[in-house]
Amino acid sequence: MNERVKAVEHYFTERPKSKARYGLIRTCLRGRTFEFLTASGVFSKKRIDSGTRILVESMVLPKKGCILDVGCGYGTVGIVAAAAEQGLEVILVDVNARAVWLARQNVEKNRIGNAGVRCGFLYEPVQDLTFNCILSNPPVSSGMQTVKSVILEAPAHMTSNATFQMVLRSKIAGKRLCAFFEEAFGRVEILARQSGYRVLLSKKE
Repeated sequence: MNERVKAVEHYFTERPKSKARYGLIRTCLRGRTFEFLTASGVFSKKRIDSGTRILVESMVLPKKGCILDVGCGYGTVGIVAAAAEQGLEVILVDVNARAVWLARQNVEKNRIGNAGVRCGFLYEPVQDLTFNCILSNPPVSSGMQTVKSVILEAPAHMTSNATFQMVLRSKIAGKRLCAFFEEAFGRVEILARQSGYRVLLSKKE
């Protein structure tokens, strides 16, 4: 089995087959200390990965409204967003049942009262909602089609003037990915660039 297939099975599958081995990450993000319960079978179980950290530190959040974290893993992006702006309602979504369980534990562990977690593929669990902001560190190892779907399907779930913000490795966030952003939104800008990653931002007019 090649490494790409292993990665897909480990953290972008509904029910990981690996035995859960738990860990705890304690870290500072946006000036606040957080603790995250992690486990095998989810993305970046030993530390907050660089892409997530850059997205969290640079993301532009509205003061109120509803935010979606697509592909939330154990919940870092959505939880930090909810902690940063108490006037927001934040929904975290992931297809991985183990990640969803961890995210729910981490919402409670960090005493976040304005966030909830749903299980399902991409936007399927939130078909009834629209958002003022969508955030994503997408599961690139699952293939470019999944990343493309996260981008192209986003506008249908966004209010007017909502923003879509995604972090990607700079070598991936090239002309092809920017073309998906332009197809979905008309334009794209680089919100942050650091450590080989870019945070791309588009707005729904």
